Amino acid sequence: MDGIAPDQARAALEAARRAQRQVAEEVGLPRWYWWAMACGWVALGLLGDFTPAWLVAVATLLFGAAHSTVASRWLDGRRRTGQVQVSRAVAGRRTPLVVIGMLLGLVGLTIVAALALDADGVGHPRTWSALLIAAIIGFGGPEILRVLRGWAHA
Repeated sequence: MDGIAPDQARAALEAARRAQRQVAEEVGLPRWYWWAMACGWVALGLLGDFTPAWLVAVATLLFGAAHSTVASRWLDGRRRTGQVQVSRAVAGRRTPLVVIGMLLGLVGLTIVAALALDADGVGHPRTWSALLIAAIIGFGGPEILRVLRGWAHA
């Protein structure tokens, strides 16, 4: 290590930081996770409009249990692809909290949309609100998570 000029050391450190940021940008959940979540969202919306309340409650609990089982492996965001698994230090310890917060926000948005649609007299407001949020989840889930991770410094 002798003989390294300060500017070379700075350049090497900056290259290492840049590489770490690039790997951290890859942290997230696989695309199939978001589409599976979207399909479950629509299923719950359909059940909400066409089945008794007790069945919706049971389905919601089952969906939550299934989600937590699947997400327990993926929620930390460190295994988005089979090619790389990053350390927790790179992935950020806040990623699971960001995902949970995002999902709670989407639940709130679903409720607000369903109430607005119902107030407007739209038939099957739960289904339509679920379809709206499912589209957001399926098409924008990874990008939303990336932005939220940035805001949370996760």
